[in-house]
Amino acid sequence: MMFKALLIRQEEGRVTAGFEQMDESALDPGEVTIRVLWSDVNYKDALAATGAGKIIRRFPCIGGIDLSGVVIDSRSPRFAPGDEVLATSFDIGVAHHGGYAEIARLPAAWVRKLPAGLDLREAMALGTAGFTAGLAIARMEHDGLRPDKGPVVVSGATGGVGSIAIEILAKSGYEVHALTGKAEATDYLKGLGAREVILRSSLDLSRIRPLEKAQWAGAVDNLGGEVLAWMASTMKQGGTIASIGLAASMELKTTVAPFILRGVSLLGIDSGYIGEPWRSEVWRRLGSDWKPEKVIDQVREIGFDELPGVFDDFLKARVTGRIIVRIQNP
Repeated sequence: MMFKALLIRQEEGRVTAGFEQMDESALDPGEVTIRVLWSDVNYKDALAATGAGKIIRRFPCIGGIDLSGVVIDSRSPRFAPGDEVLATSFDIGVAHHGGYAEIARLPAAWVRKLPAGLDLREAMALGTAGFTAGLAIARMEHDGLRPDKGPVVVSGATGGVGSIAIEILAKSGYEVHALTGKAEATDYLKGLGAREVILRSSLDLSRIRPLEKAQWAGAVDNLGGEVLAWMASTMKQGGTIASIGLAASMELKTTVAPFILRGVSLLGIDSGYIGEPWRSEVWRRLGSDWKPEKVIDQVREIGFDELPGVFDDFLKARVTGRIIVRIQNP
């Protein structure tokens, strides 16, 4: 069976991505074959497809780290033809053919039945971004974060992870402060539930003392670098930071003072390979009490053919919220 896919190649050191017709026999091994109906676009997808980041671990590779659709064939007792499923994380779209294709074949361990409370479109309105935001909050609450301990700050607030984190936290009773470089996004962020919007330009990140005024019980960081260092220095006693991304920098120049004098915890959020019970519980809550209806309602939908045109918007920080891709009609 032939199908359409966005294949990422490397030729003479240059990474290119383009649509190709492929035969099902070219798919990677796996127990579950899926008719893909929806995917989405993450910052990681843009880095992979453009070569702006060293994300792809083998060439050629069908891009797309997320997908949802219907099982065509299964050699796993966990799935049967007709099951609605989603898949995110693991090696999808970076070392194993991914979701930017009309057909995908994956190991059964990477596939989940669609959680109650979500349809296939909504699952991709969340995708890796939603799972990462949910995992961060679950890990922080496991570390002792509660609404009565104080406010939570979220950086990279207009992105997919940031937007979803803000809405989930606000729904859960937290006082949320959104940190962003986009003044024009103030109404959007407050609409998601942010109590206050802080502009990055209002911070002097060139002069961060080991301990600044204690402000935050929790922090969700998508940026790394100076912003993460500032967060560490401004945490309350026993505060918890979830480190998710490195959109600004991989470096972290800070001191041990927040960690040994204020008892701050720095949690690394690995949404790629974390196992059970975290994965099932986070997806369960994303379909129930955590379901971010506002983000889902405001999602931007594009057709498969439009996909290459949005990657540059991610690289230039021109995207607010989530973008989903209709791979094909049901």
